[in-house]
Amino acid sequence: MRASETGPRSVAVVGAGPTGLATALILARQGRRVVVHERFDQAKPVGAGFMLQPTGLHVLDRLGLTEQVEALGQPLIHVIGREARRGRVVLDVRLDDLKAPRPALGVHRSAIFHVLHQACIAEDVEFQTGYQAASASAGRLTDSAGRTGPAFDLIVDASGARSPIAQAHGARRMDLAWGALWGTVAWPGAPFDEGALQQVYRGASKMIGVLPCGARPDAPDRLATFFWSLKHADHDTWLGAGLDVWKAEVLSLWPQVAPILDEITDPDMLTLARYGHHTLARPVADRLAIVGDAAHSTSPQLGQGVNMGLLDAMALGDALDSHADLDGALTAYSRTRRWHIRLYQALSLGFTPFYQADGGLLPWVRDHILGKAARMPFAPRLLAATVSGLLLDPRHKGNNPA
Repeated sequence: MRASETGPRSVAVVGAGPTGLATALILARQGRRVVVHERFDQAKPVGAGFMLQPTGLHVLDRLGLTEQVEALGQPLIHVIGREARRGRVVLDVRLDDLKAPRPALGVHRSAIFHVLHQACIAEDVEFQTGYQAASASAGRLTDSAGRTGPAFDLIVDASGARSPIAQAHGARRMDLAWGALWGTVAWPGAPFDEGALQQVYRGASKMIGVLPCGARPDAPDRLATFFWSLKHADHDTWLGAGLDVWKAEVLSLWPQVAPILDEITDPDMLTLARYGHHTLARPVADRLAIVGDAAHSTSPQLGQGVNMGLLDAMALGDALDSHADLDGALTAYSRTRRWHIRLYQALSLGFTPFYQADGGLLPWVRDHILGKAARMPFAPRLLAATVSGLLLDPRHKGNNPA
């Protein structure tokens, strides 16, 4: 059905991240007038690389954009973590352990932004930039200066974990003590595995990661995302100590990252990501749908953030396309996503302390108990399904390919 037959004809989307752009594209292709409101003066990507899991790739399949994103990304089949002292493997997840294997894709945010943004332009999605949305009520957005705009049939809030709209509708963010420094560097080559996310840990207080993430759309050079676990409260101390002190510590844990560290010549090349956790009990209200991190934020330990947002966009589009009544469509969207979101929010919150925490008990449990349990006959497929986002598979109701 087209917008002339069902649901809202005009939609305001707040936020031009992957979730907002995917939502705008889906709804525009249904024949709706879509206006994206973006706080930056020019819509642009924010952040480094991430893993597109089979769930997120399924949404790109539906949009016909997978091939374009794959051309810029790097196929990933393996997630591996080692403890720093002995080099013992304590995390080993292979996506080819799935019953129906599909590689994940390491992608730089600029790549998926480019593909989705160009597709939106081709569908005549409008962009209003330099707009800081502060609230939404009765189909109208009000900006940070208190100016209320024209009425829309539906507002979709995709403005991220610190969304003021989501906070006004019950989101209470629990800030987590730990975050990470993230940066983009040239792909270092051997001995790093271009098909794997690789991590090294010392306890749960030190974590280093190297993620292959393909290329930017404007350059052919292959890239990696490098990250270092850090408490928010320790960031000023890290800055004050200087890069040389930090690099010496990193090299003592993982000497092979020396070529990556050579590229990092200024602290500004690393951005501190602050993690938090919240889940809206009901991500809908009168003429309002909340999607992505605005509806459910968590730490990235399971790598589900962008993928969950893309699934939200698909579920909202499907609900609007199949329900003539807007309230019924919003209820269907909320119901469709409820249990998958709750499961992965609980898993992320539960697993995070095993990888980001003070003390030695939890990492000992991770390395000596969970590590052994992961080698039991049933465990590899279960771990692969968990990392892939396929528990309570959201792609095909009642069909779990794990």
